[in-house]
Amino acid sequence: MKKPLSIGMSDFKQLIEKGCVYVDKTLLIQELIEKNSKVSLIPRMRRFGKTLNLSMLRYFFEKNKKDHRHLFTSLKIWEHERYRSFQGQFPVIFFSLKDVKFDSWEQTYKALKGLIGDEFLRHQYLLEVLNETEKKFYTSIILGEGDEALFAKSLVYLTQWLHRYHKSEVILLIDEYDTPTHAAYVGKFYDKLIPFLRNWLSGGLKDNSSLKFGVLTGILRISKETIFSGLNNVSTYTILSEGFRDKFGLLESEVKQLLEEYELIDKLSETRKWYNGYRIGSQEGIYNPWSILNFIANEGALAPYWVNTSDNALMKQLITQGTEDLKADVEVLMKGDTISKTIDESTDFSNLEQSPNAIWSLLLFSGYLTLAAAPTYGVPCLLRIPNAEVNELYQSMIFDWFEKTIHQNNYRLLLKSLTSGDIDTFSQIFQEFLASSVSVFDVAAEEPEKLYHAFVLGMLLGLKDQYEVKSNRESGYGRYDVMLIPKNPSDLGIIMEFKKVGRFEKSDLETAVTSALKQIEDKNYAQELLDRGIRRILFLAIAFEGKRVAFRSKSVSQK
Repeated sequence: MKKPLSIGMSDFKQLIEKGCVYVDKTLLIQELIEKNSKVSLIPRMRRFGKTLNLSMLRYFFEKNKKDHRHLFTSLKIWEHERYRSFQGQFPVIFFSLKDVKFDSWEQTYKALKGLIGDEFLRHQYLLEVLNETEKKFYTSIILGEGDEALFAKSLVYLTQWLHRYHKSEVILLIDEYDTPTHAAYVGKFYDKLIPFLRNWLSGGLKDNSSLKFGVLTGILRISKETIFSGLNNVSTYTILSEGFRDKFGLLESEVKQLLEEYELIDKLSETRKWYNGYRIGSQEGIYNPWSILNFIANEGALAPYWVNTSDNALMKQLITQGTEDLKADVEVLMKGDTISKTIDESTDFSNLEQSPNAIWSLLLFSGYLTLAAAPTYGVPCLLRIPNAEVNELYQSMIFDWFEKTIHQNNYRLLLKSLTSGDIDTFSQIFQEFLASSVSVFDVAAEEPEKLYHAFVLGMLLGLKDQYEVKSNRESGYGRYDVMLIPKNPSDLGIIMEFKKVGRFEKSDLETAVTSALKQIEDKNYAQELLDRGIRRILFLAIAFEGKRVAFRSKSVSQK
């Protein structure tokens, strides 16, 4: 009998006691103990099992009236007798900030106070060992009545009082510590949130003799100067590091085992293409757990399960508002190529708009890009889009831009006129489209030809169900700019060539567009279409000069 899936279940105890599928990551405990770091910060991509892992740590380490040993006796950590003695020996503070994503500081602060109050309520037995002043503080925090200064000190107070009561140092677990900062950046209240988080975290982590160790997870390593100011005891293990490289996400062997159990092993190749592709340190071939579980639950239906509009808001904002070079690099990535960028392991949201490389760091650590090769210290990283699922996200994002830039009906007419060979209609709508798209692709006269290329490729995403869109590929005696290969051989095949007229060039639009059309013919770009049995072919030359554009076309039919 197949075990039930655990989609969306992040409570380790509930998952094990209900007999759900669990991919054993308990050797995370061993690695934590062996590293012996006072504070471990482990940033990982969204939906890669961070909350479940921290819940597992809580049930393993926490001193509790209920015995939780039964949760671990059949798991890998229990095979190592040395680590059994750590089970159930420490008071644990556990916070998950994964749902603290609001539009204002007032809502965010209210939510943070609520989480802190709930954890104090969970340990309300501490009132037995507190004096009257401490009891007043404790009660005020539970009721949410204390001032901001009291809540900022709540973490250090709770560790000290737990230490006093249990006569044992405290383990502090904070899941998705940076989620509020993402929302604060988008909502423009970053400067109000950061001072509170800095004071709250430093109180619990800095020079705290009551702390055994702390583990924080999140997506990003927020720069030390921003949140961890003054903390010298934080060991950070990003996806560029070797530490914990196999403890988050699923390995190929783990995915194979799941697919075999659910009789989907025949779809392994498709699964690799869609959900594999992540790298952490030297460990390659890591899958997105959320997508794999949903893929299995939907009986092997391939779909972009990882995509969630609200969680992608920051990425869309940064790329939409990014530079022309950034958008051109995105086009390179979407073709399946790599780009080389210097990656900063720490992020300060306040500098994102001023630092192009900070954006690439954010996209990498958020899972929208991955490492194409093992990182080398001091050398720029090779980046690529991880898999088909994430590429779908980029495509849908660009498609949304174009639908919003021009009326949806006109956009469809634009594409229909192109695929029917009605270039008069196509050219008229295209010029209106280009003129209104400054906020998407700012094609200034001095910008390179690749920006126009990116603009057109984005526009053509609306044809992906009918056409295979290829870019910069060899055919005949050269490399065409864009080729639209119809999935139905009786439909029109299209070859596009671009030319740019810059301010320092002697040619004009007419000369450039004539040259582009001649290049299509002279270089025999149509050969690839002919080889595929496409007999109706359209040559389309487009020349750009800033926002001005010229077209030349030629139809070719062969029996």
